[in-house]
Amino acid sequence: MEPLYQQTHKQVHEIQSHMGRLETADKQSVHLVENEIQASIDQIFSRLERLEILSSKEPPNKRQNAKLRVDQLKYDVQHLQTALRNFQHRRYAREQQERQREELLSRTFTTNGTQKKILDIANMLGLSNTVMRLIEKRAFQDKYFMIGGMLLTCVVMFLVVQYLT
Repeated sequence: MEPLYQQTHKQVHEIQSHMGRLETADKQSVHLVENEIQASIDQIFSRLERLEILSSKEPPNKRQNAKLRVDQLKYDVQHLQTALRNFQHRRYAREQQERQREELLSRTFTTNGTQKKILDIANMLGLSNTVMRLIEKRAFQDKYFMIGGMLLTCVVMFLVVQYLT
């Protein structure tokens, strides 16, 4: 039992060092490292089953200690399995956020296209050029009102924070 226990214990420590390598791996090799760690964890679980059988065959005076050591190894491996799953979940969430970010950045938000469509519709409705110029001027002025309102809000928030602290 002792050589199998030592091998398994050594492999647990190797997996722990691989977990550190997992954090620094690039995007292409991260899947390989994950698969390597998962294969090692699966191998350890099969060894732990064998160790449980062997620990139950130990002499009575050593049996309790052997079972305790096997349980400790099992706990360590379950902890590693959970850490791997957490890492995979964080990586998946990060990749999903990157995909969503790229999707949003690839969209083009053009007000010029919208403004042109509005002007085309206005021409179809028969509005005069003077009315359309007034609408454009109003949109231009509204932008300055919005910027002024944002600045005023920031100043008010700054003054409130200064006054309350």
